[in-house]
Amino acid sequence: MLQINTWKRVLIWLVCVIGLILALPNAFYTRVEQSNDAKAAIELGIDTPEMQAEAAQWPNWLPSSLVNLGLDLRGGAHLLAEVNVEDVYESRMEAMWPEIRDALRDERSTVGTIRKQESAPDEIRVRISQPEGMSRALEVVRGLARQVQTLTGVGATDIEARAEGDNTIIVQLSDAEKLASDDRTVRQALEIIRRRIDEVGTREPTIQRQGADRILIQVPGIGSAGELKKIIGTTAQLTFNPVKGRGTNPDVVPGIGEEVIPSIDETGFFYTVESAPVVTGEELVDAQPSFDQNGRPAVSFRFNTSGARKFGDYTLENIGQPFAIVLDDEVISAPVIQSHIPGGSGIITGNFTVEESTNLAVLLRAGALPAGLEFLEERTIGPELGQDSIDAGKVATIVAFVAVLTFMALSYGLFGIFANIALIINVGLLFGLLSLIGATLTLPGIAGIVLTVGMAVDANVLIFERIREELKSARGPARAIELGYEKALSAILDANVTTFITAVILFAMGSGPVRGFAITLGLGILTSVFTAIFVTRLMIVIWFERRRPKTIEV
Repeated sequence: MLQINTWKRVLIWLVCVIGLILALPNAFYTRVEQSNDAKAAIELGIDTPEMQAEAAQWPNWLPSSLVNLGLDLRGGAHLLAEVNVEDVYESRMEAMWPEIRDALRDERSTVGTIRKQESAPDEIRVRISQPEGMSRALEVVRGLARQVQTLTGVGATDIEARAEGDNTIIVQLSDAEKLASDDRTVRQALEIIRRRIDEVGTREPTIQRQGADRILIQVPGIGSAGELKKIIGTTAQLTFNPVKGRGTNPDVVPGIGEEVIPSIDETGFFYTVESAPVVTGEELVDAQPSFDQNGRPAVSFRFNTSGARKFGDYTLENIGQPFAIVLDDEVISAPVIQSHIPGGSGIITGNFTVEESTNLAVLLRAGALPAGLEFLEERTIGPELGQDSIDAGKVATIVAFVAVLTFMALSYGLFGIFANIALIINVGLLFGLLSLIGATLTLPGIAGIVLTVGMAVDANVLIFERIREELKSARGPARAIELGYEKALSAILDANVTTFITAVILFAMGSGPVRGFAITLGLGILTSVFTAIFVTRLMIVIWFERRRPKTIEV
């Protein structure tokens, strides 16, 4: 006998209702621009007449997540950036100078006095006063070299040192280290760009490496390529540098290893600081907006173990001395060290607004770009072509819907109408799932939805044909319906599981448009099986319980 427990009936209808509620905002917010900024503005209550008109149609207490449209549907920004990997060489050399200086100081009796000379950005030139100590000086500097941990650099070291003349040492990065450094720099830039774009709430960007030193960036829904460049181009390079002097003269000549940097807070004042920082922003593990003891906006920060140790040692040895906090070659604060700070955490104060402190914390958490970016190609893609694609997709879906609905109604009568109702619920559930997971719909994704509409009734066709066969065996209608569902189940599962496996492989191994197609295909399979096995069966059972027909036609 046909029978479905009450709790199962409630669960089936509950899943359908929840799925349709999740899908409904996509119909109500049709006039609102489908961008994350627009949705965020709606959630925050930003007053624009268009958004107010739409918001009034949909209660705030109901789900309001929308299906995101991809770059090919709603437009966005496209950038091709080249990473200036050579920038890292200079910073590596600057960071290495204190280590070389301290090592040679211990050999002063042999090499004499040491002095850093002007040199190219990717090298260090050191002059010693006693030429007879050159061999010992080279031995000491070469002893600072470390093994390069790459497959192409087995046995190589990160630096090379050679003598020029009688009393000059030239230190450079080795070729193996440059190759390894280039790869690390591009990978780091790739990850930082991804984190920065994610921080501002943009979903489903395409950020991938192209060639040795280029990065492709495509972000749907963003206003312009310039806006995207502003998001990813902000360097936010934070360093903590010892202060050597302060004054109003910007033309003061700094010493070797020093530089003059303007102050943000104090207009007209300049700081002379050591070029080599004590700690850098790369050693930050967290940065959050906060308030100082006077209630003014600030940014609290925390270093990792290595940074905390260096920060703590420096504050212990330099109590009473000023310490410059430098952001993008500007001193934002230069507090005097009052006491030892052993915990590796502190606070950045300045003339910040709440918004500025929040933005600064975001940039610091995302990290500093390790090298500059040169944008070789930039395009702002308008949504006009995307709207044409959406309209074409709507037409294709409607045509598929009408054709399938007509075929099922003509072929299977009342049972076909039940299958048609389940098909409509199926599409609603599919959009509900897409909204729930925040998926991005692209043109291939629309193709996946159209394919789902065509495939959705396959399971019902198998079931209805099986019911016809059982009716021909002179079985009663109730028993025929029950056996039709039972015997068709294995074929339905086999067919859909193999297709679902294909969708998973496409998603795992594909990229861009292929993954968009795989997402809608995979979710469509899940919703199709659910509606075919549970929803149509429940409708047929309810109809049969009320009518109790002696015979049925399928």
